[in-house]
Amino acid sequence: MPRARILVVEDNQVMLDGIRDILTMADYQVLSAQNGQQALELMSTQRPDLIVSDIMMPHMNGYQFFSAVRADPAWVNIPFIFLTAKNQRVDIRLGKQLGADDYLTKPFEPEDLLVAVEAKLERAAALQAVVDAEMSRLKQNILNALSHEFRTPLTHIQGYLDLILEEGTEQLSVEELRVFLQRVRQGSDRLRRLVDDFIFMIMLETGEAAALFQWERTYYPGVRPLIETVVQQNMAAARQRNVQLTLEIPAPLPGTVLHADYVRDALTRLIDNAIKFSPQGTGQVVVRATADDEWISIAVQDNGVGIPPDEIPNLFKHLYQINREIVEQPGIGVGLSIAKAIVDLHDGQILVQSQVGQGSTFTIQLPIVHD
Repeated sequence: MPRARILVVEDNQVMLDGIRDILTMADYQVLSAQNGQQALELMSTQRPDLIVSDIMMPHMNGYQFFSAVRADPAWVNIPFIFLTAKNQRVDIRLGKQLGADDYLTKPFEPEDLLVAVEAKLERAAALQAVVDAEMSRLKQNILNALSHEFRTPLTHIQGYLDLILEEGTEQLSVEELRVFLQRVRQGSDRLRRLVDDFIFMIMLETGEAAALFQWERTYYPGVRPLIETVVQQNMAAARQRNVQLTLEIPAPLPGTVLHADYVRDALTRLIDNAIKFSPQGTGQVVVRATADDEWISIAVQDNGVGIPPDEIPNLFKHLYQINREIVEQPGIGVGLSIAKAIVDLHDGQILVQSQVGQGSTFTIQLPIVHD
C-alpha cells in the first residue's frame, strides 16, 4: 500500500523541519512549503492526501490557502489541519467556521500530531470507500439502463421496421401496417421518455431546473384543477391495466406557489408507479388531496405489492429499483428521485407509508402560501 502523502505548510524553518521529521519517521511521504502560494504551486503537480498548515504566513496566510484549496473541486475532499499559536481562540474559531477538519495548538507533542493525522486519513479513506461504492452502484445501474431499457425499444423499432421493409408495403394489409407502425411508435415513445428523464435528472443535478423554478414559479390560489388534470391524464393507463383510479378532494384547497409543469410531473410519476404496481383487475388507486394549517397534502394510495421497510430509505436514489435483478420492471429507476427533487424545490416533502402485500401511500406535501 503506498504511503500517504502529507503537505506541511509552515514559514518557520525549525518548526517545518521538526514536523517533517516526525511524519517521515512515521513512514509518511512529506511535501513542504513555506507559504500558501508555494503550497498551491506544489499541489498543481503533486496532490497530497492531507494538509497540515500554519495560519500566520507571508504572501498567503493559512486562511487564504485553505479557501483556495476548497475552491478547487479536485482538492475539496483533502483533509486539512490548521496549526495555531497557544490560546489563540480567535484562530481556532475562524478555522472551524471555514470548515477545517482539525487544528493543533503549538507547541504540541509528536503523538498529538500523529494521532490527528492518522484519524483524518482514516476518516477520509472511509468516506472515499462510501463514495466509491455508490459510484460503482451508479455505474452498474447506468449500464443496466443502457443495455436493457434503451436496447429493448430500439430492438422493437428495428424489428418492426425490418418486417415492413422485407415484406414491402404492397404485401401487408392496412391493418398489419397499422399494427407495425403502432409498435414502432410505442418504442419511440419509450425512448423519448427515457431520454427526457435523463435530461431532467441532469438539469436537477446541475441546478438548471432550480433556476427555471425560480423564474417560472407562480402563485396558484387553488391547486384542485391541476390535480384533476393529472388524474384525468392517467385514466387511460389505469384502464389499460384494469385498475380503478379515483380522485377525492373533500374540501377546497388553499393557495401555494409552484411550478405547475414540475408539480404535474411529480404527481404523474407517483400515479404511474401506483398503477404499475397495482394488481391487474383488482387494483385500486386513490388520489386524495387535503390541507391543514401548514401543508397541502396530495396522497397517492394503492393496494399493490408494497415496499419492504429496509428498502424505503433507498427509494429516492437515482437509478434505484427494488429487486431489479429478480423482478422485471419497466423504467430506469429515476421517477421517484425526480419527484422528490421537484418537491424539494418547492420546500415541500414526500412521505411514504407502505406494507408488503397491502399497498403503499406516497404523499406530496406543499407549503401553504397566502397571496
